[in-house]
Amino acid sequence: MPLPPAIPLTCTVPPESAGKRLDQFLATHLSETSRARIQQLIQQQNVLVNDAAAKPSLRLRGGERITVSGPFHPPPLRAIPEEIPLDIVYEDDDLAVVNKPAGMMVHAGAGATEDQRNRGTLVNALLHRFGQLSAVGDGLRPGIVHRLDKATSGLIVVAKNDEAHRRLATQFAKRQVKKTYLALVHGWLKQDRGTISTSISRDRARRTRMTTRTSGGREAITHYAVQKRIESKYGKFTLLEVRIDTGRTHQIRVHLASLHHPVVGDTLYGAPREINAKQGPPISLPRNFLHAAALQLQHPRTGELLSFSRPLPRELADFLVQITLA
Repeated sequence: MPLPPAIPLTCTVPPESAGKRLDQFLATHLSETSRARIQQLIQQQNVLVNDAAAKPSLRLRGGERITVSGPFHPPPLRAIPEEIPLDIVYEDDDLAVVNKPAGMMVHAGAGATEDQRNRGTLVNALLHRFGQLSAVGDGLRPGIVHRLDKATSGLIVVAKNDEAHRRLATQFAKRQVKKTYLALVHGWLKQDRGTISTSISRDRARRTRMTTRTSGGREAITHYAVQKRIESKYGKFTLLEVRIDTGRTHQIRVHLASLHHPVVGDTLYGAPREINAKQGPPISLPRNFLHAAALQLQHPRTGELLSFSRPLPRELADFLVQITLA
């Protein structure tokens, strides 16, 4: 049940939930509220267990009465400019296209505070580089029209002013922006090309994951084409070109995992941490083998068609050579 704004929520812990942490229990009952926000609710004493304050880590026994007194309204946060190197592919007065490295978050999450979690992001670097971005989003996401996962590298477009932001957002909403990715997956796909159109929703059991196994999710469309099939002493792999019509959270990763071909390095969706060899030591990739390689859109002011591309970063290119020559 989603958390109703300004309306108290009271429930009794059923026997089958005995042993669960308080925050874990609430995460399954408040499906529209993040674990971080739930922990903030508890820490602000907006959650009472048998009329007493509790910690997020409290282990439930069953039968407790839990009361959520109201939603948590954190003070508005603003991203902080930081001097972080950026690979700027293109920029003008309205937009910029950046080649984001893997390991960098696009922006801080809703549970961020004025500490390290609100630093080191693409937004922090952009604010230092450009001074000002569009203000259409909140203070933590200025200029951000779309996102890439932290472990995904590649091209992302950023709006420098509000009008550009609105026009770019309209292009994304109408599916006029073309985004092409390169992905290496485990195993050989049976078909040379295909389309995955399974809806995606948040996994209720593991909140950090998305899933295709729950009905009622959001529409998601992913097209793939085989670029190369690889057989090596580390097993079989397929290099794919992937295009997406929608931009759901973890879309490519969860769609490919649903075919039982997880992205190499993506341990969240079933890829192994180490890839064993028939002979010799295992190898590993400390990031996902997923790269936003090409981006095509219309300029928000002039309407000119803009196309950009970036090759695989060094760590992915080297890994591909390593398994191809093995």
